[in-house]
Amino acid sequence: MREVAEILKVRNGPGQPAVARGGTAGLAGGAAFAALLIGVLATAGPVFDTQAAETESEPLELGFLAFGDSGLHDDYVERGAPITSREELIERYRRAWLKDHRDPAEFTPPPSHYLNDRVGFTLTSGAIPAANAMKRHCLAAPCEFALMLGDNIYPDGAAGDDSDERRFAAMLTEPFGALGAGNPDYRIYAALGNHDWHTSRAGAMAQVKYLESNPPFYMNGNIYRVKPPSGKGQVELFVIDTMVLLAGQTVARAALNPDGSEAQSGRVERRPSWSKPSTEMEKYMIQWLERQLEDSDARWKFVVGHHPIWSGGGFKFEQARVLRRLLLPALCRYADAYFAGHDHTLELHEDSCESGPGPESASPLPLVVSGAASAQRGVHSKFIAHQSAKYPASHTLFSRGMVWGFAYVRLKGDSATVDLFSTPNSGSGEPQREFRYTFARRSGALRPRGAP
Repeated sequence: MREVAEILKVRNGPGQPAVARGGTAGLAGGAAFAALLIGVLATAGPVFDTQAAETESEPLELGFLAFGDSGLHDDYVERGAPITSREELIERYRRAWLKDHRDPAEFTPPPSHYLNDRVGFTLTSGAIPAANAMKRHCLAAPCEFALMLGDNIYPDGAAGDDSDERRFAAMLTEPFGALGAGNPDYRIYAALGNHDWHTSRAGAMAQVKYLESNPPFYMNGNIYRVKPPSGKGQVELFVIDTMVLLAGQTVARAALNPDGSEAQSGRVERRPSWSKPSTEMEKYMIQWLERQLEDSDARWKFVVGHHPIWSGGGFKFEQARVLRRLLLPALCRYADAYFAGHDHTLELHEDSCESGPGPESASPLPLVVSGAASAQRGVHSKFIAHQSAKYPASHTLFSRGMVWGFAYVRLKGDSATVDLFSTPNSGSGEPQREFRYTFARRSGALRPRGAP
């Protein structure tokens, strides 16, 4: 047992808590290790050293940001035939809106601008306005760390070569490197998204290496657990790679009927071979997550990924269906909330967890979707109505698209408040609160299903 624990226990530097490491380094491979890992996951004892939690008499109070899909940048736009006018760009997006069976009355054109003769008009990135809005909000509220929810680099992830230096500076450091300025413990805990995997495994891991090596960003492989210093042992993050998770599954391609209800496309999604589970941590990600959540002594346990398990964009529901099957057993039993992006929207959902595993079920699981940090996408109101009717476990509390924005979470004792903020298309960087939701800590509070 000690031998396996020593293999899995690593540190990210002086003064940092022990974390579990994924990615391409840190884990011995091979069938022997897989057998050891399975044996460890089946045991009752803890695998990782964890920072001792504060006593019950010292209530926690802190705040943190959550933002995703922040990688849209003028220097890296997808190129085709130049779009010669704003009207042409708007008409393209209107046709796509109608093709997706969205309500015509709800169409809102995305912000755009003229870039150059080769590209013409293109979408305007909200990364700088969103970053400025977060900074402005944090002047008036405590912000001890942030979650960066994947698709950090558009359109195709890092290249894994010398060109990445400029790419990382433009999409990561320049917009977000000053978050938490003046706080040496401030970290932006990052996850990878599907776009981050588009080029190659080498490209994805180049981004991981950059985020591992350049504070305030933080990764420790693409799958890891960590206790932010400001949480004083009471908050723990469990970061997973949902692109890799889905790449190991068969996922139907999503399609909708004209009324917004789910249709059968008869096709399956294709993902690049290099994104399929490769390391031992990737292959046993679900077992790892459940075991680490169960073993954690933190009061607050947050799981962080890229793909949501409920959302209102209309075309991610097949991915979400697979993720619910894989993730909800562990999330419903042990987690306090799940954070994701992927849909470029601001949303808050609950899953009732009524169909959770075993004889016990906790209170509804909060699901935060914060994927509006650079590119805008609409929500699909007809789809949301059908989703709510078809799946009683799903409860949509708030869903707004065609905005830039972020989420902010304030913890106070055993209570959490989630604020969803937008910021204007003018680029002013003013934070505007759209929705507020408060929930109680649910981990460690399991009750018999159906109990009052």
